[in-house]
Amino acid sequence: MKNEISDRLRIASQIAAQAAELALSFFARRSEIDVSSKRTQDFVSEADVAVENFIRQQLQQHFPNDPIIGEEMGGQLSEGACWVIDPIDGTSNFLRGSPLWGVSLGLVERHRPVIGIVALPVLNELFAAETGKGIFLNGKPFTRDNRFSDVQVVSLGDSADDQLGEASAFYRGLREADWSVHCYRCTTVGMVFAAKGILDGHLQRRTTLWDIAGGAVLCQEAGLETVVNFGGEGIRHLSVATGTPALMDAVRPLWPDLSPR
Repeated sequence: MKNEISDRLRIASQIAAQAAELALSFFARRSEIDVSSKRTQDFVSEADVAVENFIRQQLQQHFPNDPIIGEEMGGQLSEGACWVIDPIDGTSNFLRGSPLWGVSLGLVERHRPVIGIVALPVLNELFAAETGKGIFLNGKPFTRDNRFSDVQVVSLGDSADDQLGEASAFYRGLREADWSVHCYRCTTVGMVFAAKGILDGHLQRRTTLWDIAGGAVLCQEAGLETVVNFGGEGIRHLSVATGTPALMDAVRPLWPDLSPR
């Protein structure tokens, strides 16, 4: 039944809410926490590790038979149900004091996200969705805002793995099609803003499973066309495109291998 919270979604939402509180406590004292760099412009902090540890412990307590994948501690994608954690998506934003970061938790079954929870702690928002059951914002049913569709705005994700010539051509194609382009340096925020109706969609040609596992279900349940393509490694080198019909029509000529319709 639509707009009914299942036990699994309820428990996962409670875990994400507690993790958001923990992340927010680190955010308040971020000048004191340890930070290291995984590669250029890709950071991990003491907060990322602590939040992932907390979520893992809670998932193991409530869903002991389900495998877990996390950005910081890894894991293997299985054919059955598998929880996917991004403890702090947008660590760079987090460290600089921007409110645009989130805690993401998703459930993937047979390579398809079916449950998604995203907390935006600074904004005091927790979105939760399950396939076929709609979206909840802070526990209450939520409907995407579809007003002002003539104001064309899209979020474009970026990655250190982007080929700059290809990325520039894609950006130019969107601008030439009269789309305003935002880049938040946080896939979770781009997808949540698309699900809310702040944006027409989010596009990212190179991403990871932990970046999109939570947000993809939100966008799907918001009524946006959502295409997730898995790469060869299963959890890395994915792509995601989600958007309104007008956006997806504009994107397809620029992204020939995007499918399905």
